[in-house]
Formats: sequence, structure tokens, C-alpha cells
Amino acid sequence: MGYRTVRKRAGRLIVAMAACLALLAPVPAQAWGFFAHRVTGQIALANIRPDTRAAMQRLFRAEALLGTPDCALASLEDATVWPDCIRPQRDRWGHTAAWHYRTIPICEAYDPWKNCPGGNCILAQIERNQRILSDESLPAQVRLQALAFMVHFVGDVHMPLHSGDKDDRGGNDREAAYGIAPGLNLHWIWDGPLAERAITSAQQPALVRLYTASERVELGGGTAADWGRESWQISREFVYPNAFDTDAPCDTDLPGETALTQEDIVSAIPVSQRRVTQAGLRMARLLDEAFAPGSLVEPERGAP
Repeated sequence: MGYRTVRKRAGRLIVAMAACLALLAPVPAQAWGFFAHRVTGQIALANIRPDTRAAMQRLFRAEALLGTPDCALASLEDATVWPDCIRPQRDRWGHTAAWHYRTIPICEAYDPWKNCPGGNCILAQIERNQRILSDESLPAQVRLQALAFMVHFVGDVHMPLHSGDKDDRGGNDREAAYGIAPGLNLHWIWDGPLAERAITSAQQPALVRLYTASERVELGGGTAADWGRESWQISREFVYPNAFDTDAPCDTDLPGETALTQEDIVSAIPVSQRRVTQAGLRMARLLDEAFAPGSLVEPERGAP
């Protein structure tokens, strides 16, 4: 058997294996896989004040009091994924499912507090949990739980399809291929393989590093409502146009399936990189605010 024949057959086998793995991959309800969430925590950890880091370490000592032995909460990286880890325990944590998102259709006007009854949405929960974290009169385990919810939701709100969609459950109802890998959906692509490629393809400067003061001002500002609006706008102006090759996704019905070409994926990488970076730096700022001496964070005006 010649070298070229062997190489062709090996190439076909790799493609087939990739397709099979894609078909077997679970479709998660959460935004961003564990890898992307943990990287936002690494960015935050590289940019918080030393006293914030020390205060967090003291809170992590209360991990055992949470009663979640299958879901570790001993570090900031653990905290970024803990709310997803506990979600299968529905009797105890099912009420938190609605806290992970707050989508507004991209073809409607954006209202930051629409579809947030009783504060049961991601924007309200980011603010609520920062207030709980900042309250030193509360037990350590209560504040630790709030820390985990806050940092996780900061990550979630920066994933565009958790703020804007086209009546398709954040892209979950639109089948999409990722290059040669079929059988995924649009949400899962932005959640997993695209975010992972965006992070691992960052060269110089790396995403996880100490950012300059000017970079933190540029990338780390705003409120939870602002971040939700940004994600909604990215969904409207980039995610759906990129996935369906249209400049006007609101002018027509979109098909139930599509395929992202390599060109589509490459053009999406800097968008995803920026959202991961913004999430990490904004997380750092919220943590610094919550642990500032004598701080008690006030709710945003207009929040539920």
C-alpha cells in the first residue's frame, strides 16, 4: 500500500472520528464550557488586589459547610463552574436554572429588565450575589455561595447567545456544523469549541495576564445590564449574520440548520476572545468592589 493511499485513508478516519465524537457530544444548557469559565477566573485572579485574593482564600475555608462534596469550591476557578456542577441536583438547586440567562429576541427592542420576574434572571442575580458577597455580617458559607454564583454569571452573560436569540432558545434549536463536525447546534458551538479555539489560539499577548490600567478601563467597565446589551447586540450584528450568511437576520425566517465554515470560525475568534477577556476583567472588578473594606454594594437603579 502506497504512502499516499495510507495518508488518504488516515485522513478519512480522522474526519469520521471527529464526526462521531461531535454526534455523541452532549448539548449543555449552560453557557461556556468548563474550560472557558475557568479561564475567566484565571484572568480575574491575575488582576485582583492582593487583599481581595486573601479575603477569598478565607471564604474558601467554608467549602465543607455548603454540603456539595461532588462539586468542589476551593478556588476561584472552582467557583466559576460550581453553579453548573450543582444544577443536576434539581431538588436542591433547580430554582437556580433561570438565573443563568435572560434572552431578548434580537428583532425586538432591548430592555435590560424584561423577562426577569422577581429577579429570576442573570442580570439581577449578578447584582444580588455581589451584594450578598459584600455583606460581612453574613455567614462565610452564604457569602461563598454568592461568590460562586456571581463569578459564574459574569461569565454566562458575556456569551452572546445567553442574551440575544431569534426565538430558538439561545441557538439551541438551530442545528449547526462546526467545520467538519456535524450534529451540534449554534449555542453549543459558541459555548464549547469556538470559545476553546479562541482561547487556545491567543498568542501574544496571552489572555491570562496582568492587564494595564488603560486596558482595564477599556475592557472592564459597565454594569450587568450593559454587558447583557453588548451580548444581545453581538448576537444581532454578528452571531446570526455570521452563521447564516445574511446582513439582515430580522428580515427573513432563518433555516433550522446551518454550517460554520472555517472562514466563519476564524472571523468569530476575536469576538469570542474579547468576550472572555471582558468577563475576566469585569469579574475582577466586582470582586475588588465586594471585598473593599467597609463596602456594601448598592443595587442598580431599575433592577428588580
